[in-house]
Order: sequence, then structure tokens, then C-alpha cells
Amino acid sequence: MTIGVLVVDDEELIRVGLRAIIDAQPDLRVVAEATDGAEVLPLVARHRPAVVLMDVRMPGIDGIQATRHLLAASGDPPRVLVVTTFANDEYVYDALRAGASGFLLKRARPAEVVEAVRVVAAGESLLFPAAIRRLVGAYGRPGGDRLRAARLTEREAEVLRLMAAGLSNPEIAAHLVVGVETVKTHVGNVLAKLGVRDRTQAVIAAYESGFVTPAA
Repeated sequence: MTIGVLVVDDEELIRVGLRAIIDAQPDLRVVAEATDGAEVLPLVARHRPAVVLMDVRMPGIDGIQATRHLLAASGDPPRVLVVTTFANDEYVYDALRAGASGFLLKRARPAEVVEAVRVVAAGESLLFPAAIRRLVGAYGRPGGDRLRAARLTEREAEVLRLMAAGLSNPEIAAHLVVGVETVKTHVGNVLAKLGVRDRTQAVIAAYESGFVTPAA
């Protein structure tokens, strides 16, 4: 099954490069390109991509606004991967808070781009624990009692801490000595109780609530 990708960037060179990388894979295909965030909603409606590679800085509607609009307008929106020049950037953090599943640097190697698209298309988040800690430390906003209101069980709280450390479901299962399906159930419960779409937003909520700290 081919994974459709929408490439959104105001720089033609970046769009051409990403298309070449993606279309070279048998299971990936660029279904459309956009030069501004304003074009995202109609192109998503027309082509139904699984993943949007979203430039975070654009002169019209930027990637943050476009991500918010996309997730608010669609009942089953595609996954969003932010494409950025700088990892430690407030724009990146705001895009992740808005609902992006992860980010890629524009200097990423082709293999990293391909793997990132496949990971988020499969419903996972592209988490870089060290980068998330830096972003939260620099730009995080206090989240109040969000975690307390969620009323996570002790095991769910433990799973969230391990998610924040960047562990995958199999790694969490090995750490807790439980089955992967059990971990998936706990992760699903955590996301539902926090009212977030994926692991990235759950981890950000954990940091902003003080449940885990950037120094941890």
C-alpha cells in the first residue's frame, strides 16, 4: 500500500529534493505540492495524503497555523511532520503543540526522511527526547493541573514517563516486563485521558504540567 505525501514548502529546491527522495521509494509517493499553508486544506481534501511534510516558516500562512487548521477541519487528518532549518526553534515547539507528530531538519539524510514518513504514517510519533527537553526548557508554557485532572493510574503514569524518555512500545514492554499489547492499551488510555492525538502532545503535556522536567 502506497503512502501518499503532501510536501508544503515555499522553497522550490526543498520541494524538488523531498519529492526525489520520497518518489524513489516503492511504498511512498508525493501526491501534491504546496507553496503556502493556505493551500493545505484543499489539497488534503483532494488527495487524502497520509503524511504532510510541513515547512514551519512560510510567508503567508505558516506551518503552525496550517497544522492547527488542518487538525481542526478534518475528522481523520493526515499526520504532520514539521520540516525546519533549526531544531531549537520556538516555531517548532509551537507546531508540535499544535498537533504535529514530529519534526525533520532540512539537512536530514534521505534515509532519515524516508524512515520518518513511514514512522508517522504508521501512527507513531517521531520523538527526539533530548530535542523535546531543550524545546520545553526554552519555550515551555506552564500547563497547570492537566495531569492531575487526567487521573492517570500508577501504571499509566509510569508509561508516560517512559514515553517522555523516548522509549518505543516494545522497549516499554521490556522495561515493565509486560506484553506490547498491554503497553498499547496503556498508551491509548494516556492519550485519551489527556485529550491529545499522539505521543508527542502527551510528552509536551507531561513537561508543561511539571510531571517530568527538562532536567530529568
